[in-house]
Amino acid sequence: MTISSSLNAGIAGLSANSTRLASISDNIANSSTYGYKRVESDFHSMVISSSGGSYSAGGVRATSQRMIDEQGPLVSTSNSTDLAVRGRGMLPVAAYADVNSGDGDQTMMLTSTGSFRADKQGYLKTESGLVLLGWPALPDGTIPSYARDTPDGLEPVQLLVNEVTGEPTTSIDVSLNLPATDTNASSDGTVQSVSIEYFDNTGTSESISITMIPTVPASGDSNEWTMVLRDTASGGATIGEYVLTFDDSRANGGTLATATTVSGGAYDPTSGSMIVNVDGGPIEITIGGPGHEGGLSQLSDTFAPISIEKDGFPVGNMTGVEVDANGLVRAQFDNGAARTIFQIPLVDMPNPNGMISLDQQTYMPSPDSGSYFMWDAGDGPTGEIVAYAREESTTDVASELTSMIRTQRAYSSNAKVIQTVDEMLQETTNIKR
Repeated sequence: MTISSSLNAGIAGLSANSTRLASISDNIANSSTYGYKRVESDFHSMVISSSGGSYSAGGVRATSQRMIDEQGPLVSTSNSTDLAVRGRGMLPVAAYADVNSGDGDQTMMLTSTGSFRADKQGYLKTESGLVLLGWPALPDGTIPSYARDTPDGLEPVQLLVNEVTGEPTTSIDVSLNLPATDTNASSDGTVQSVSIEYFDNTGTSESISITMIPTVPASGDSNEWTMVLRDTASGGATIGEYVLTFDDSRANGGTLATATTVSGGAYDPTSGSMIVNVDGGPIEITIGGPGHEGGLSQLSDTFAPISIEKDGFPVGNMTGVEVDANGLVRAQFDNGAARTIFQIPLVDMPNPNGMISLDQQTYMPSPDSGSYFMWDAGDGPTGEIVAYAREESTTDVASELTSMIRTQRAYSSNAKVIQTVDEMLQETTNIKR
């Protein structure tokens, strides 16, 4: 049996080295494939128990494993929806055919990178037909709580490029200087005014008119102004009136000391603001006060609006989309607004190398990979999502070529074993002659 077992061992060696050569060939062929994970082949000896002093060769067998947990280098691109993962985690995707079937049922697959672009329906998909999946946001841009161990909450990321949006104004910060000379007994009581634009609930431009009326005393300085707020959306109706007193001490000269509410929302000295109700709802107006920087001041003899800051935007059209490191997909609008429309989770499991490998550098969880969990990118064990980037192949061509030379030599050596066994069998046959 020894000669026959030698022949079997040689054949096993040829088969094992053929398997390794196949994996090397696959790795080299995909050395320029984005997101490709190299295959590694290992050899394991097979030992047959021996008895009676003779030894029987068991040979060798080869096993192959795709090294999914390895990461290739990231390269920059010019497309904002070219995505890669830096660190642990995989992007959830689905086949375009499943998404386009209309039944709302798609099989979740995983990939580490992809060049996603909007198709005619607005779906972010690759040229190979992989559609990016994510959790949809609510109209206010917040992400609801979804189950993290099932793909049921995931939906195809879709960009509605014809979508328009506006954001109503909810807060205004006013910083302006009032002339101290206007509250002197010799002043003619010039009224100062400024108009501030805001956007209502439908994105329509309206304005709040702020009129500052100085209190002119019979003698000396009053350091007092009456501030009247009017809303154009309500036909110029008064929405607030306040009596303002300014400090004239050496330490705090020119700062707002008190604000007494005549009508409208009460002034809060802690926040330095009041809430007034315009036609579309409440707006918080901040004017400052003791201990606050900015706001209203009374210095010198010049009326000067210093700065006016507010939130809200008029109606605008979508111009693009950005994906941040936490996987939040934000639509950009030409009015300067940005709104979160999706969140892309990162899927992780205990043994990524145990996943089932599919075409197009995609994978599916399996019992060998363990149970998966969907994390917010950057949380837990997962890395971050990198936009404007692709992951290159994990193949090291130089190492693969070195392995190819070694495999070729090993294959030749096993072939030599078979040739030697053949010659020995031939000699055994010649004994009979």
